[in-house]
Amino acid sequence: MKIDTREKDRTREILKKVRQIEIRTNRLVNDALAGEYHSVFKGRGMDFDEVREYTPGDEVRMIDWNVTARHGTPFVKKFTEERELTIMLMVDLSASGNFGSNVQSKRELAAEVASVLAFSAIRNRDKVGAVLFTDQIEAYIPPQKGRAHVLRVVREILFFEPRNNGTNIPLALDFINQVQKRRAVVFLLSDFIAPTESLQTALRLTNKRHDLIALHISDRYEHELPDLGLLTVEDAETGEQYEINTADRSVRGAFSAMNNDHLEQLRHLMRSSGVESLELATGQPYVPALLNFFSSRGKRRR
Repeated sequence: MKIDTREKDRTREILKKVRQIEIRTNRLVNDALAGEYHSVFKGRGMDFDEVREYTPGDEVRMIDWNVTARHGTPFVKKFTEERELTIMLMVDLSASGNFGSNVQSKRELAAEVASVLAFSAIRNRDKVGAVLFTDQIEAYIPPQKGRAHVLRVVREILFFEPRNNGTNIPLALDFINQVQKRRAVVFLLSDFIAPTESLQTALRLTNKRHDLIALHISDRYEHELPDLGLLTVEDAETGEQYEINTADRSVRGAFSAMNNDHLEQLRHLMRSSGVESLELATGQPYVPALLNFFSSRGKRRR
């Protein structure tokens, strides 16, 4: 039987890339994020674990009076956090995510951030699932526990080849509401280069059913054009081509103004929908931003 060496090389490259991300993100999780994640995303409550003898300093209200009466010495109830949560990673795989002016594309940044969140989740014994979407649902990975499952999620986010190029975020949010019956923490990772019509309704509905957090992935050249003269650019999602004279300062200014307006609209949309959001950019360290976000969120919810 003839072995396709190109397929073999691709498989090896995929495994190497996933392993690199696991090593890098595991270090970040161990060093910084796991504790913040645990403190911010609480379990559903407290479960009774056992009783033990009272020691000075224990809460008097925790005394189990029935056991105390039977033994003649005070015993207190011990509880453990009902920790298990479900983390759903919703990742936009539309063609615009393949852009990146640095060594990393927006899709690669989304995959790495999703990996950090996924490894933080399994470190805290939570389940992780994923929805990969364009303008249709490309793949659904039901939530499970364990390292092997998370590695599969990371591999799919990085290397899944979507059938379509466009973006339909309301469709994806409607899908998660249908398949995920129990309340989950939902991370929506997207560059949000898409029409905002009907998005507010979808955001509000999903945030009511789940704990929705939007991670806006962008690139600096989406906010400011470099001065590179006459360029032919192509919309990755529609295939339309345009000629832009980037040497013209007024053109660069209009481009920046248009994209800044879009960014402000998104920010307003998130606030009015009650959805917490975080902005991340390729070429910029994301761990400090995540730590600050988790810390601020924890303080707001105390």
